[in-house]
Amino acid sequence: MAEAADFPGTSPSPARRWLRRTGSLLAGVPLLTGLVQLPTAPPADAVGADASQAVSGKGSVSVSVDTLTPGAPTEGDTVTVSGTVTNKGKQTVTDARVGLRVGPLLNTRSSIDSVARNSTDVRSAIGAEVGDKYAEKFDKLTPGVSQPFALSVPVNKLDLGKDGVYQLTVALSGETSAQPWQQTLGVQRTFLPWLPDDAGTKTKTTFMWPLVSTSHMTAETGSDEQQTPVLQDDDLAEDISPGGRLDRMVALGKDLDVTWVIDPDLLASVEAMTGRYEVPGEGDATLAGGHQAVAKRWLTEVQKAVTDKEVVVLPFGDPDLASLAHNGTSVTGSLSHLKEASDVASGTVESILHVEPTTDFAWPVDGAVDPSIVKVATSAGADKVIVRSDSFEETGDLSYTPSAPRPIGGGTTAVVSDARLSTAFQGDMLRASASTLAVQRFLAQSLTLGLQTGKQRSVVVAPQRMPSASQAQTMAEALTILQDGTWSESQDLTTAAKAEPDPAATTKVPSASAYPSSLRERELPRATFEQIGRTQAKLDKFKVILSDQSRVVTPFGRALNRAMSVSWRGRQSEAAIYRSGIESYLDTLIGRIRLIDKSETKLSGRSATIPVTVQNNLVQGVEHLVLRLTSTNPTRLEIGGDSYEEQPVAVSGGHSQSVKFTTSANANGRATVVAQLYTQDGQKYGEPVTFDVKVTEITATVMLVIGGGVLLLVLAGFRMYTQRKRTAARETDGRDHEADEDTDDPQNPEAAGGRPTQEAGTDAGADDPEQPSDPTPDTAPENAGPSGTGERVDR
Repeated sequence: MAEAADFPGTSPSPARRWLRRTGSLLAGVPLLTGLVQLPTAPPADAVGADASQAVSGKGSVSVSVDTLTPGAPTEGDTVTVSGTVTNKGKQTVTDARVGLRVGPLLNTRSSIDSVARNSTDVRSAIGAEVGDKYAEKFDKLTPGVSQPFALSVPVNKLDLGKDGVYQLTVALSGETSAQPWQQTLGVQRTFLPWLPDDAGTKTKTTFMWPLVSTSHMTAETGSDEQQTPVLQDDDLAEDISPGGRLDRMVALGKDLDVTWVIDPDLLASVEAMTGRYEVPGEGDATLAGGHQAVAKRWLTEVQKAVTDKEVVVLPFGDPDLASLAHNGTSVTGSLSHLKEASDVASGTVESILHVEPTTDFAWPVDGAVDPSIVKVATSAGADKVIVRSDSFEETGDLSYTPSAPRPIGGGTTAVVSDARLSTAFQGDMLRASASTLAVQRFLAQSLTLGLQTGKQRSVVVAPQRMPSASQAQTMAEALTILQDGTWSESQDLTTAAKAEPDPAATTKVPSASAYPSSLRERELPRATFEQIGRTQAKLDKFKVILSDQSRVVTPFGRALNRAMSVSWRGRQSEAAIYRSGIESYLDTLIGRIRLIDKSETKLSGRSATIPVTVQNNLVQGVEHLVLRLTSTNPTRLEIGGDSYEEQPVAVSGGHSQSVKFTTSANANGRATVVAQLYTQDGQKYGEPVTFDVKVTEITATVMLVIGGGVLLLVLAGFRMYTQRKRTAARETDGRDHEADEDTDDPQNPEAAGGRPTQEAGTDAGADDPEQPSDPTPDTAPENAGPSGTGERVDR
């Protein structure tokens, strides 16, 4: 085009064209050389992990800060940061170096949040690097390989000025073959609180230390006198064993200035393990538990840890107040379970830990409340509700965080925990880097809060209910630094609740529509409270017949408290199995008092007694029962002179008792009889037993015939008796007459040696004597009247 422009309308010769092209190439060499030497952004056609990470801002190298000591330095300290760098890209990094950079002062709590959210973004401004001699260099970083580093810098070299929180960045720079120039390839930002001298006004900080677990005990107990408890599983032993979650909570908390928040169910469950206890085996069998020594050791450690510390006790089983408020209050009796759980809580803790706990506090899940939750929380006697600031948000224009207590009316105080501090230890704390960042962020928020105003304030930290062992370790590290720091001092929960409320702080309870949907979705459903109510109704009917109600009422009452526990959130199927197990076991106990089935009974006679047997397979005796026998056809068969008869029943444990009823037959045939147990208040107990009675009554005509026959037999016997009497009399008279004649007759052998006469002999042969009859008949005359009430009944 240039050639044509120079000579319009002509065509240059080949020689001239070659000369001009050569000149143009030579003239362009310096320009190309300058362009190559300038640093440029990655080429547009760059592909792969390195390019995508650069676009996202993460960088191709991961920087992990595993330790930062001291967490809150003072004058003369040396800050040491250690960790690892890992090449996540596909190209080797050369000429790499890790150094510290101090960013600007972060003077607001929201700016700390912003840095935490973008802690690995290489695109943000990160400040100048602290001295070259404090950096660590690497010749190369191979892809996928990690390298440790440790940086130590005297605090006076960090150029820290005003009191406050500074952004501290660990940055790795280097180059790759695709980008052969020095650039930042990975960063990790954290926080460095700086307050070398004691604060003029220290923040009063309350840290709640929760000792809460999932439910483990069932309602089932052994049939022995000691009522051997049965646990749902043996998982609790793992938690209280050395190194377990609950063991770490106790071991770490004993050296901290904290307020212990305890679920008494946990203490009761572990105490049950100190003696004989059982856990489910195969099928319906149970196995003896074997962690008595572990349980005793853990309880001893808890007793030591809470000495001279405040202990706040939750209602037994830690009932879910929000679920109860939203889904349970419409079910009759649900609130009574919360009252029972609150009433037994204090006594449980006192008997096991030998301390007097505080029962004034209620703690809804995540501190989220609405008016219905507050109402339920205070219904059982608590007048202080622990809420969280992300639920109880400020509605004014406060430029600082107010003190925790807020009067919300009706004599109730909302104790508002700080959301940023309370949620600082959530998530995976197994990685040292995550734990270190959480500690530094917690300290940064605490210091920034304290520097907001010169007024002294009371701050409450309410962490997650069941911290893991690693989360507990992280909490303890942060709290140890805080308590040894210069801007905060410890305070117990009761004192914090009594602090002077800030008049500018909001006291309005959030509306129901503001309750987080994420929490509502995990609540216990209405079916939970309906099943609990159904089980309680059965228990109420059952307990009135027991001679020792405590053997059943206590274990079942506590199991129903556990069925409402916060720990069932997100575990609906397991919760349903637990509740069904309670109800099923109660049904089994109720069924151990029953009527023995009867086959058809034959009634031979106009009246008889019918026995009905009550069997008691419980260990204890039952009483206050009534057995009613009812004839469905009283015109044929009457029970006790009417259609039914009732008799009281009391049966010793492991025995049976037969109750006899008088019956009267009015006609032949079958009559159906129903036996039913009742409690003394008229409620049916157990299943009825129905059987038939076959009446074979003797009629009046037959009775007359039999009576006539008996009379004839009596008369015949009397006639025989009189005839024998007359015959005997005649024989006696004849013998006397012959004796007189023989005395005068010379032929009398005794007198004269003569032989008897033929007449005499004839007379004797004609009247031989008979065996005198018995003075009374062989059998007594039969009674023609009706059968007596004690007549045997064929069955």
